[in-house]
Amino acid sequence: MIRSDRAQARSYDSIGDCMSASIEGAPRRGFRYYDLLVGGMVGVLLCSNLIGPAKVCTIYLPVIGALTFGAGNLFFPISYIFDDVLTEVYGYARARRATWAGFGALVFASVMTQAIIHMPVSPAEPFDAKLQPALEIVFGSTWRIALASLVGFWVGDFANAFVMAKMKLWTRGRWLWTRTIGSTLIGEGVDSLTFYPIAFMGIWEGQTIVKVIVFNWIMKVLVETVATPLTYAVVGWLKRRENADTYDPDTNFNPFSLRDDGEVRAFQPH
Repeated sequence: MIRSDRAQARSYDSIGDCMSASIEGAPRRGFRYYDLLVGGMVGVLLCSNLIGPAKVCTIYLPVIGALTFGAGNLFFPISYIFDDVLTEVYGYARARRATWAGFGALVFASVMTQAIIHMPVSPAEPFDAKLQPALEIVFGSTWRIALASLVGFWVGDFANAFVMAKMKLWTRGRWLWTRTIGSTLIGEGVDSLTFYPIAFMGIWEGQTIVKVIVFNWIMKVLVETVATPLTYAVVGWLKRRENADTYDPDTNFNPFSLRDDGEVRAFQPH
């Protein structure tokens, strides 16, 4: 009886050791940096949509000459870099949650700005006479532009994450640069093709809309391309720190699903 108890105890210890080893070697589900990345993505998205479009810049380049663009186009692609990093490290499903967080933040910001602009001005505060026109200029975009921003981001960001996740399966996790640039070509293209017709069809000439779409698409893809070394560094650091590298062979790619899908594997450098 005593021998049997001791054997059983040794058996439990052996099982416990195996379980501990298995847990230590497995990728963690509780991620350290995921929430911070989502917050960063939402912050960049809000700033580029609320601050950036208010200013049109012109710079002069050798050979090319004058180059005119919206200031927000320099910073909006950073949100796609966040999306690339989230999809590459944490998988499509968790990038999907970040997209919905960004979309919700944009909806709230649009409603809040319109509510503040249309609130009656206090006659007892002289500063309001200067502030109200400034608020209307900076934040008083038409409903078409606000709608175009929301739809363009939603469609483009999901397209970006979808292509990124699928290309990771096709390339078996190799050649990260093909995924970051390839997904941006599709995502930014869909975004521009959605935004400008909704916002300016019937206001601008068709030829002008086409030129603006092509120029902004090229510019955003160039920003992503230039940032590729930084993306490599951030992705590698996160995968090592999280001990996670997520693939999506059986993920439900429905954008309206909030299921926590994705096959999280222990990180193995290629």
